[in-house]
Amino acid sequence: MRDLRKVNPGPRPQAEQGRTPQPDPNRKPHPPKGRSPGPDRTPAPERRVKPRKGHPRATPRHARPPLPDAHDAERVQKILARAGLASRREAEEWIRAGRVTINGEVATLGSRARGTDLLKLDGRLIHRAPLRRSATWLCHRSPGEFLLPPQEGEAAGEARESIAARLPRRVGRRYIPVSPMPRGDGGLEILTSDGELAARLQRAVHELPVEFSVRVRGGLTAEQVEGVLRGRLHDGARLRVEECEPAGAGEGANHWYRVRAIGASGRELRELVEQQGGTVSRVLRVALGGIRLERSLQRGHVRQLGEAEVDQLLGPAPHAAPERS
Repeated sequence: MRDLRKVNPGPRPQAEQGRTPQPDPNRKPHPPKGRSPGPDRTPAPERRVKPRKGHPRATPRHARPPLPDAHDAERVQKILARAGLASRREAEEWIRAGRVTINGEVATLGSRARGTDLLKLDGRLIHRAPLRRSATWLCHRSPGEFLLPPQEGEAAGEARESIAARLPRRVGRRYIPVSPMPRGDGGLEILTSDGELAARLQRAVHELPVEFSVRVRGGLTAEQVEGVLRGRLHDGARLRVEECEPAGAGEGANHWYRVRAIGASGRELRELVEQQGGTVSRVLRVALGGIRLERSLQRGHVRQLGEAEVDQLLGPAPHAAPERS
């Protein structure tokens, strides 16, 4: 009877030890799972999906604004202003007070920081803002209405409802007014969350035409109107007033006047009319540069300015009319 027990074949030949199996060259490769065998496929053209109107991904990723270059050093106060933390002047005060550090060292007014530096304010890391334009708003301010909520250190005796409190909140940022009107007056106001842009707009508005509606009790005589057009103030400054004409009667003895000047503020215009003997009861700003306060925008309401409108404010000032002698 044959012995069916396993027989130990003994050690393998040395040539076979450590040899890895090799694939059979005559064996046909299997097609990938889910595909039928066939000739090599040509890659299908890339499918481009048109984004829906208003979809947040409508802007391609490569069009997003870049972060500041890590090799470009900027002044610290400029970085703080662009981050919307403060105006450039306020940022300089923070630097003088020693509240700002760069990589652990206290910054000075001449200090610069790169994108790779650790910039901190009161020990808190400041996140660099992309080089993009922040939100800028046009506001229709009612006379007596506050633009901003009370700041630290201000008396909070009265309830203070402000226009800025109705705007979208931006973490770590606050809104900065550009050439604001006095509290007793109102009309067109501009608020932005970008401190650097606020500084540029503030410089630009001094060369932009501004239109006001001025309410005068009892009206102005022809001589008083001529004095307004001359534009001379008590301190020797001179406003470039282009137009001053009646715009209709108001309630009772009030009369409205349309005044157009270059770079004038509401305070300066009120001072100019009052020094001619007029009793000013209200000054409303209705246009700044090419931006006009629409009738559809009710008092206390706001709308966001588009980039083209902001560029219009920042652009070169129109040719000013010759000054009157």
